[in-house]
Amino acid sequence: MSNARQLAYRCLQRIDHDGAYANLLLQSELGKSRLSERDRGFVTELVYGTTRMRRGCDALIDRFLVKEPQPALRTLLRLGAYQLHFAGVAAHAAVGETVELAPKAARGFVNAILRRVGDTPMEWPNDAVRLSYPDWIVSRLQAELGNEAEAAMSRMNEPAPVSIRDDGYRQDLASQWVATAVEALPGERILDLCAAPGGKATAMAASGAFVVAADLQMHRARLIRGVPVVVGDAAAPPFPQSTFDKVLIDAPCSGLGALRRRADARWRITEADIAVLADLQRRIIAAAAPLVRPGGWLTYSVCTLTAEESIDHPVPDGFEPIAEAPSAQWRPYGHGWRVLPQDHDTDGMVLIRYRRKP
Repeated sequence: MSNARQLAYRCLQRIDHDGAYANLLLQSELGKSRLSERDRGFVTELVYGTTRMRRGCDALIDRFLVKEPQPALRTLLRLGAYQLHFAGVAAHAAVGETVELAPKAARGFVNAILRRVGDTPMEWPNDAVRLSYPDWIVSRLQAELGNEAEAAMSRMNEPAPVSIRDDGYRQDLASQWVATAVEALPGERILDLCAAPGGKATAMAASGAFVVAADLQMHRARLIRGVPVVVGDAAAPPFPQSTFDKVLIDAPCSGLGALRRRADARWRITEADIAVLADLQRRIIAAAAPLVRPGGWLTYSVCTLTAEESIDHPVPDGFEPIAEAPSAQWRPYGHGWRVLPQDHDTDGMVLIRYRRKP
């Protein structure tokens, strides 16, 4: 699997040092490779796993460093440490084949560090390092989830399972449950206001509803297939009032419930971003609510776990929360509903449904 490790190492260097997005880069690089399916899966595990567990890998390595290595060697040591400690790769392969990726002058150094990583039991200084999250995410999720926070973070360190709908579309089950919760009916006019890449819109359209998908960015709107598409700002949507029977807002959010699917997101998002996103979400809700006809529904969802981005938002004027559970998978959460990553091995998600008063 030396070619697989080489590709993983190239990807990790671009993620670590050039700011490349792990999912986009890996999709592109695997598309150009001639690796077998087995090796492609191994590359995916190495890239996503090493990226998720970056902080844990650094802690494993730093015990034995006298001075900071060159950035490329730091990345290579992370790759080796991930294989040794988290991926269950045999020590001789994890060390030997990783050493082969180093410049000749550095191979003795890489070999010595990785052998010590493999041979020395680890005493983690705290949960944030052990679980490989920034301190603020650990603190935030502990405050939000209490004694369920560790299980959520542990599950988000595992690869996401592949969920395929009956029509062949790949979509996480929690996202499928959001689309189902809209309860689209034949003949209804439905707006999906933050629609790209379009999975929820096409799921709702399959019911026989007339679905319009809108998204702010042209390049993302082009990803949507099978329904009418409008490029527009969800905070200033280009539609008349009372046009739709139902509106879905799958809002831009911090993504703290979907960190396993976005391996590098935990290192990009900051706590300050949450307040900015919450303000945007409030503006989108306020702009979307008038588009719903009297008696119609407004459904709001986010793939995060924070109250600030969900149940802390005020109920829109003229609306009331729908008290009925969307389905058995959701647990009550304020005036809405939530699913945690460990509940059903899905992304974490919050859902709130409102009915406009007649």
